[in-house]
Amino acid sequence: MTPETNDYGQPVGPEVVGWEPPAGLESTLISGRFCRLEPLNADSHAASLWQAWRESAPEFDHDPQALARWTYLGGRPFNDEDGCRAWLMRMSGDPELLCYAVVDPADGQAVGMAAYLNDVPADGRVEIGHLSFSPRMAGSRVSSEALMLMMAEAFGKGYRRLEWKCDALNAASRRAAERLGFRYEGIFRQHRVVAGRNRDTAWYAVIDSEWPAIAAAQRRWLAPDNFDADGHQRQGLASLMLAQGQGG
Repeated sequence: MTPETNDYGQPVGPEVVGWEPPAGLESTLISGRFCRLEPLNADSHAASLWQAWRESAPEFDHDPQALARWTYLGGRPFNDEDGCRAWLMRMSGDPELLCYAVVDPADGQAVGMAAYLNDVPADGRVEIGHLSFSPRMAGSRVSSEALMLMMAEAFGKGYRRLEWKCDALNAASRRAAERLGFRYEGIFRQHRVVAGRNRDTAWYAVIDSEWPAIAAAQRRWLAPDNFDADGHQRQGLASLMLAQGQGG
């Protein structure tokens, strides 16, 4: 944005014209083609999430692969189904979070979770985070569409800025952010202490002026004709973003 000059000759940000702060995000069902986002409910989702999170590791308590998926979230906060249920109850009951279960409509089972956080309607900004996707979601249209739905919901409600933050060492999360159209904004050094370790945090964001082109690329990627009979993409999201003038 080009700065303006005030009456004192100082550069100031441009006036925000024609925008009203959104009412805020609500806990509501969000449906797509390959998944739906249901407001997180421990009674409804704990059993299927427990199974989904341990799919690749039947010996869940001890398998390194199961533990490794939680490294950048501060470690796995439960060791059995009862602990999973208790944790989900805490997450869904946190007034600072708006948590969703990602449900696969093919069988109606929850396969992951995500949340909105740091919601500041007065500034028109909110963050996507607490992404706990199961092995079943890896590389699938379910995982991509779940995040695309959350992006569309935020901008559809009138937000100006959508944020994504992650451990700067979490290469997979950083790739996911960039693939979806988030732009890298920098590193907050020594931002947090997580599980007794230093965390530098990488910041990414999409702003409302960028969203139409990003949304168009995402819709084109999700289109039925972009996938063959086996579900393999014909054109990658990154190339579609570039065609819309995003990414790089």
